[in-house]
Amino acid sequence: MEAVPARARAYVACVAGGALICLAPLPDVRTPWWPVLLLAVLYAGCEQAAARWRFAGTFYPVLLAGAFLLPPPAAALVALPGALLSPVDQRPRRLRRVWRAAQLVVGVWVAARVHWALGGRDAVAAPDFPFALLPAGAAVLAFCLVLSLLDGGILALATGATPTPFGQWGSAPLRRAWRGLFPRTLAPVAVHGLAGLMMAVLWRSPYGPVAALLVLLPMCVSWWVFAQYHRERAAHQATIRALVQAVDIKDEYTRGHSERVGQASMMIARELGMDEGRVEVLRFAGILHDVGKLGVPTRLLRKDGPLTPQERRVIELHPEYGHEMVRGISFLGEARAAVLHHHERIDGSGYPYGLVGSQIPESARVVAVADAFDAMTSTRSYSRARPVPVAVEELRRCAGTHFDPRMVEAFVRALGRHGWHPAVTADEPLPPRPRTGVSSRPGVPR
Repeated sequence: MEAVPARARAYVACVAGGALICLAPLPDVRTPWWPVLLLAVLYAGCEQAAARWRFAGTFYPVLLAGAFLLPPPAAALVALPGALLSPVDQRPRRLRRVWRAAQLVVGVWVAARVHWALGGRDAVAAPDFPFALLPAGAAVLAFCLVLSLLDGGILALATGATPTPFGQWGSAPLRRAWRGLFPRTLAPVAVHGLAGLMMAVLWRSPYGPVAALLVLLPMCVSWWVFAQYHRERAAHQATIRALVQAVDIKDEYTRGHSERVGQASMMIARELGMDEGRVEVLRFAGILHDVGKLGVPTRLLRKDGPLTPQERRVIELHPEYGHEMVRGISFLGEARAAVLHHHERIDGSGYPYGLVGSQIPESARVVAVADAFDAMTSTRSYSRARPVPVAVEELRRCAGTHFDPRMVEAFVRALGRHGWHPAVTADEPLPPRPRTGVSSRPGVPR
């Protein structure tokens, strides 16, 4: 993101001004500067190590230990050098560094202020358990709340990326800017908060700062494991993107279809109460359901005019081609079965194996509904998009023969809650090039 709107720059300037106010020393409060220097150097070193080894996120135990040990301005100062010196990949780098530093300074200052107000400093020095957990927990909640509020503000004002916590800004409708930010930040920061509290207690104990630093060792190991998980997840996403892009290049009329089917599959899965792991797998299933088209001759996918029975049989092989392509990708799980069976029908009239009812894997029954719905509500060269109510009525009409009624009703309920906003709608004109070889009716290859 190289161009930042003026309103977003003004917002960053306001937060930076607030951060400068937070750094003003408190009157009649003596600040021990050597712990500030030590914690600031330690935090800056952690940030540099994270950038070097491409770890995800920010290492908060040091910052929260400062909030538990130091007066609010001194605790806020701990975050400043590391945030300003940390490498930034995206442009504008200077503005991003200022934003990151200002956000952390304000967050740590508020956390330290809450901790002091609730008597946490004395509880850490004693230490008094479990009472020490109460002000520490309140400080962590305040820290997460500040980060979430500030992130939501920049998301609502800036453009260029999707919402992600901790300093990444992007385009988001105002009503969605803050949605989900606080819950996503709370769990990891709570764990870091416990480590920060342990550091603070050991720091004040007879064992001193050296023992406090030992707390970081297991945290660094867990951080490394977490970073490895995110790397693996990013590799999975890259694999899926590459496969989908290959399909889009081969058949230009399916562009965007895969992502929308993934979205609809995810809506159905959530409405059925599936856990988030399965929801993600169902999203993969929807995105990859047509990957087998890579094995279909391009001339058939782009043919002008009706398909012969033999050509139709070739196209009907695409679920088997797709299954062959993805069956060795272990992280896809039941998504592989959805790729193979998403054109099966409840009454047994589908393909490739003519499975009936519950013989069809649940994932495939989900994707079948999502696939048919998007085909009906998207404008193609050979058909205009149907309005959503008409498509819903068609799904209901075919429930029990083509589609699993449970999946259809789950999708209808999800549409009632969230609506549907396809990339290609019924209001758009048809593309100029005619093509009549493939039908858009549910269950017919597309």
